Amino acid sequence: MTLFRQIYSLLFGLFLLVVASLGYVQFTETQSFLTKQMESDLNNTSNSLGIMLVPDLEAGDIVGAETLINVIFEGGYYQQVKLTWLVDGKQQVWENSVKIEGVPQWFIDLDLFKKIKKESTITSGWIQLARLEITAHPGFGYHELWRTMSNAIIVFSLLFLIAIVFARVGLTWILKPLHTIAEHAREISQRKFGPDMPVPKTTELKSVVLAFNSMSDQLKLIFNSLDEEVGELRKKNLVDQVSGLPNRQYMMGHLSSWLNEPKSGALVMAKLDWLEEVHSKYGYQVRDETIKLLSQKLKEHLDEVATSVVARIAAYEFAFLITSSEHEQTSKYLQTLIRTINQEMSKAGCKPNENFAIGVAERIGQMTVSDILAQSDNALQKAIKEDKVFHWFENTEKQLFTREQWREHLSSAINGRRFKFKWQPVQHNDSDNIMQRELYCQLELGEKMVHAGQFMPYVELLSLGSLLDKCLIEKVHEDRLLDKSLEPIAINLTFQSLSDPKFHEWLNQFLRSTVLSERICFDIPEAGVYSDPDSCQALCTIIRDNGAHFGIDHFGRQFGSMSYLQTLRPSYVKLDQSFAYYDESEHSSELCRALINVARGLDIKIIVTGIEEIAQLDRFIPLKTNAYMGYISPPVDVED
Repeated sequence: MTLFRQIYSLLFGLFLLVVASLGYVQFTETQSFLTKQMESDLNNTSNSLGIMLVPDLEAGDIVGAETLINVIFEGGYYQQVKLTWLVDGKQQVWENSVKIEGVPQWFIDLDLFKKIKKESTITSGWIQLARLEITAHPGFGYHELWRTMSNAIIVFSLLFLIAIVFARVGLTWILKPLHTIAEHAREISQRKFGPDMPVPKTTELKSVVLAFNSMSDQLKLIFNSLDEEVGELRKKNLVDQVSGLPNRQYMMGHLSSWLNEPKSGALVMAKLDWLEEVHSKYGYQVRDETIKLLSQKLKEHLDEVATSVVARIAAYEFAFLITSSEHEQTSKYLQTLIRTINQEMSKAGCKPNENFAIGVAERIGQMTVSDILAQSDNALQKAIKEDKVFHWFENTEKQLFTREQWREHLSSAINGRRFKFKWQPVQHNDSDNIMQRELYCQLELGEKMVHAGQFMPYVELLSLGSLLDKCLIEKVHEDRLLDKSLEPIAINLTFQSLSDPKFHEWLNQFLRSTVLSERICFDIPEAGVYSDPDSCQALCTIIRDNGAHFGIDHFGRQFGSMSYLQTLRPSYVKLDQSFAYYDESEHSSELCRALINVARGLDIKIIVTGIEEIAQLDRFIPLKTNAYMGYISPPVDVED
């Protein structure tokens, strides 16, 4: 029972006790008063009637005596009048039945008034003429007592209703700070640190509110400190101090993670020997300032062409990872890169198109880190050897289909739902139990199965992400995959679905109509959270309100604050695969630990991804992660 109800019940009980006591006092006092009033009336009537009957009794006028008694008997509340003549013993009796109008019979049956009777002897001088006996009628008492108590009950009831209303309003107002404290405590338990509560005027509650505000501020400070620690460790370990760009370690980890995703794009390597000329002419300070300005311009101009990661991997070498593009877009990116370099060379007093070389390698098919690094480095070395500005590595592998053919095949597959599923277990660290199963899809084209790495880049390029996600979610429902797995199923959402209001509306309707919505999980890429936080928050609210779950995929890949975790409150995060490839240095472990502590501080489960062998997993166990996944437990076909 809530405190409000306890106090309310106490006040209710006390009020009933007071009302009952007042009612009892009122009842007994009224009853006593009416009894005395009837006794007094009976005495007066007996005395008056005795005096008025003397002449008729002396004359022996029976008719006169009866007439006089009838007048008095019919005009008062008398149940019986008995007149006994002492001369001859004749007795006359007048009776009235106990019938009272306007009073319930059950009230009369309570027998609240005892019989009141008055006997007197009528005399004339020393001679006794007759004996008069009058019994009072209780009707007057019952009538007045019922009227008085009815009015009292009505008044008490009105007062009771008024008191209840005022008590409820008053208690609500008085206990409002307690309600605010409860809400604030609930938000703190959910790791939501809002503004401080207003301090109430009530002395007892003031100290409680101040304590809660202090505790909330301390927890918020701890979280912000962890967030700042992550930022400092990233800056220290993954950022080049001169250029402000990611360093070689970050690029290698990001490259490994990118190649494990169904993406398209290219890796561009650039060697800028003209920076050595700036160094020899003006010194290292001017060189460093030139590198800093060049880095800013590269980020500014290249981000307008395509999404990419720009890193400084050596003194005069830069790497450009274009994470999603076709050949034409990569070509435009290359032209923008050359133009930007030439502009900065001119500002530094160097001749354009001299003393720098660029090598380009596109991602085609299944590639490893060493494959794409070797191709881009070969292209760079050939450009240097042939004294050219750039060289594009010639890949003999041909694309499976053209862009328009992919559009036709994908549209047909989505409409016909020609997808096959695999799933990969996410296993708990401390047991063999499975936390969830992440779903992967393959496209059936004729007799050939095409994996996601081949067709997903074209899904994004052709803006078919929302349609594909709808198709896959509906197919999961139609194939009854939730019945085939006792564990929740995780479904990856595309970037387009995150910001598509129509998809949000459709997903809301779908989850409402699904009985097993609590066993569906949605993986949201961290990059999508940073690119469109408002749409992601709206989507996460829909998922949470319908009983489903969601998590953040590629957690820790993006440079930025982790404060979005407080807003979105995901059930889990999947640590980016790049962390599985970092070396075992102290700095890398510190960064992993800091990221994990941020999530654990908000009571979010941490899943490590990209685990291929036990040695990798052993590095994460001391960091107190919850689960892991990777090719140590590869995806398997979903059984029919």
